[in-house]
Amino acid sequence: MLMLPAVLGLVLLVGSATWAAERSLRRTRRQTRYGRYAPWIHPRGRLAAPLNWVAGSRLLRWVCERIPSMVFVSDVTDVVYVNYVVDAHRIAPLVPPGLELQRIGEGDNQAMLTFLSYRHGHLGPALLGRWRRLLPSPLQSNWRIYVRHRRTDSLGVYFLSTAVDRTLHALGARMVAEALPMHVLERASLLVAKDGRVDLLLAPGRGTAPDAEAHLVPLPEWPTDGPWHCAFPDYGQMLAYCVPQDRALSVQPWHGRVTRQEISLGIPLDSCTALSGPVFSAAASAIIGNAEPFAFLIPRVKFRFESEERDPI
Repeated sequence: MLMLPAVLGLVLLVGSATWAAERSLRRTRRQTRYGRYAPWIHPRGRLAAPLNWVAGSRLLRWVCERIPSMVFVSDVTDVVYVNYVVDAHRIAPLVPPGLELQRIGEGDNQAMLTFLSYRHGHLGPALLGRWRRLLPSPLQSNWRIYVRHRRTDSLGVYFLSTAVDRTLHALGARMVAEALPMHVLERASLLVAKDGRVDLLLAPGRGTAPDAEAHLVPLPEWPTDGPWHCAFPDYGQMLAYCVPQDRALSVQPWHGRVTRQEISLGIPLDSCTALSGPVFSAAASAIIGNAEPFAFLIPRVKFRFESEERDPI
């Protein structure tokens, strides 16, 4: 019985130290509207309060920063890109200090927002080899803008938000991958019919994941005009700009550094099929206003996460 007070005292001591460390880290890692430290709510609401704390914990992320990165691979299928060309002034405030917006179009007065959704194919560490086929294949959606690190002249994407339909994958990504502000979708589906028709649903429920619904049909060839034409002379050059983005950039000002996540995709542009049809998304409209969407489909991608590197801001 004499041990009980000592155990309780130790628990209280550890708890108070943990809370003090969490509060201290929150002074530098402040909440943001988008990105890694945007508000995080699981779609199950109050029943998921412990998950909300874990996902938003600065202390847990600080601990996980010490974990070395490893190579991850996935046999991705049915990648649907939905894109918007918008006035650069709408996007520029979303770029974190330390990075700058990639500007496009005549006079460099425009920029692009893309959200791409896809089905993983047994996402997992490459070292698992053939045993990776036992791992699940979640549906993921990445919402990104295109940025540059001036000091190194590195081009890449900055993720405003990312979402997945499995809680474990969302929490794992948030803890170990600095560039992935992963949220949880309540429901998600991506169906590609034999005739090429695409039906996409991203339903956040009461959570903080982005929403989208799209019903798209394939076009027989790349179009010669569309919302992209104000920034690119032809469809091929638009694809050449937004498809080969094999690097994600994020900023940690408390460390004075930019993190680079190097990714290998190797997507041939001639594998892209142009799509047409309505897209509905409150999350996108909050950023792009009334800009028109344009979409395309890539049937399969060999995804490979190579490494996470760091550069001074």
